[in-house]
Amino acid sequence: MPSELDAKYDAVLAALTGPGGQLVVDHDAEGRAFVSNFPQTLPAMFAAFGALNADVELVVSGDERLTYSQVNALSDRLARALVRRGVAKGDRVAIAMRNCTAWIVTYMAALKAGGVATLVNGWWQADELAHAMTLTAPVLTFADMPRAKRIGEIDGDWHLVAVEVDAPIEQALGDLLAESDDAAALPDITPDDDATILFTSGSTGKAKGALSTHRQVTSAAYTYTTSLLVLLGILKSENKAPTNPLRALVSVPLFHVTGEVPVMLTSYVIGRTLVLMPKWDAGEALRLIQDEKITAFTGVPTMSLELMNHPDRDKYDTSTLADINSGGAPRPASHVTRQAKELPHIRPVQGYGLTETNAVGCGIFWSNYYEKLQSTGRAQAPFVELAILGENDRKLPAGERGEIGIRTVSTIKGYWGNPEATVEAFTADHYLRTGDIGYLDDDGYLFIVDRKKDIIIRGGENISGAEVEAAIYTCEGISEAAVFGVADDRLGEVPIAVLHCRDGRTVSDEELRAFLGERLAAFKIPARLIFSDEPLPRLGTGKFDRVALREKYAR
Repeated sequence: MPSELDAKYDAVLAALTGPGGQLVVDHDAEGRAFVSNFPQTLPAMFAAFGALNADVELVVSGDERLTYSQVNALSDRLARALVRRGVAKGDRVAIAMRNCTAWIVTYMAALKAGGVATLVNGWWQADELAHAMTLTAPVLTFADMPRAKRIGEIDGDWHLVAVEVDAPIEQALGDLLAESDDAAALPDITPDDDATILFTSGSTGKAKGALSTHRQVTSAAYTYTTSLLVLLGILKSENKAPTNPLRALVSVPLFHVTGEVPVMLTSYVIGRTLVLMPKWDAGEALRLIQDEKITAFTGVPTMSLELMNHPDRDKYDTSTLADINSGGAPRPASHVTRQAKELPHIRPVQGYGLTETNAVGCGIFWSNYYEKLQSTGRAQAPFVELAILGENDRKLPAGERGEIGIRTVSTIKGYWGNPEATVEAFTADHYLRTGDIGYLDDDGYLFIVDRKKDIIIRGGENISGAEVEAAIYTCEGISEAAVFGVADDRLGEVPIAVLHCRDGRTVSDEELRAFLGERLAAFKIPARLIFSDEPLPRLGTGKFDRVALREKYAR
């Protein structure tokens, strides 16, 4: 039965998207919904909402503070300089920088110049960088000093522009900005023109380049905008409208789809300030939350846990922080219930999306999160359709498990230079095959049980690594856990767990086995429990690097 919050959400959404509502919803040739009365290209979106929010701070990065109008003007100048340098519609312009003002300005400029903003994973090393650069062949590459050094060592002419990102933006991009010419005409961009390439996490094999058009990216931003407008409408109906200016702490990397779309682009539409962190540090995050009066924070689950665990947490005023949004990995239920107890003024939000959907998918929030702790929420209506796919892509009924399929305008055009992978990714009726296994309940809530390829089969018994990890996380002494299968001569495959304890805590093998024995069937308990003194290795997305873990511990 739908919750009270669901009923409120659906009522506000109907008013917002119905006759006379703020949003006009249309459908493409395939019947997929999108907002049609907002700009359909990124340059047009930047112009419209940049003018609407002209005097609002867009970027706060260290001592640098720039308004929407200032960033828009800078990116216009840089775009004209790119055109003068020969960047044409469809050319790839690579960005390989940590979070900084220059990242945002070059992203906007590349798109205004007609280029395809190619977002290079800033955590990659030489071989990974070489693959991405060779695959996409950028005509120009913006890189901060550490990435410029790595890219410069790769064979090829990448037309590298090294950027001193700690300098003020006018200085950091000074040489290029000086080349700008007001007479250089910017190209006309259409919604179906190529806009961005983001790279898949690369946890298996080489990373693929996920290519999106302008309509696909803008539609994703408007999908998130719609959800925020609905939640705002609910708060207003309850006389709880926010009083603080919207300010987001940006700790997730902008090269990741979460940082790019739900955080950066959605903020641009709603007039929210972006307070940038060059790298994650829980203590610095608490300081910024207090000093910059942050209202929203988005991060992977470990980040919110580190905020709660920080020894100086109570020394900082976090009263303006209204929402903690998590994505990239399921947030353990114990984290959410602890937040409700210790930080009751902060509302929890969880999202589920993929690089291939431009982060669009499902969302769960507020009281619904507490009522269905294991769910990732309902589809982001009316723009997302979910299906649970069985054999031959048959749509399965509620309660049955299968591969999760997502159908939306925001799904990527395809994988750059890889038509075979593009064909394999979609069903005949345009559902993206996510590779995740899940089911829908009778209320339309999605429950993810595992990755299709990560099911562990132990002597004929299927084991969900995610389920075992969730059980481990309920043990107070454990802060990080990765469970995966390794070969076994007798059983074919067995699960093992690599674990990292919280500071100052120790958990013995025997204690944890006894603990899990009360919560899991015996065949699900890992054959080996490996305790690591160091935090587990991560990919640029914030997810655990399971390939590295398998290579290190499989034997």
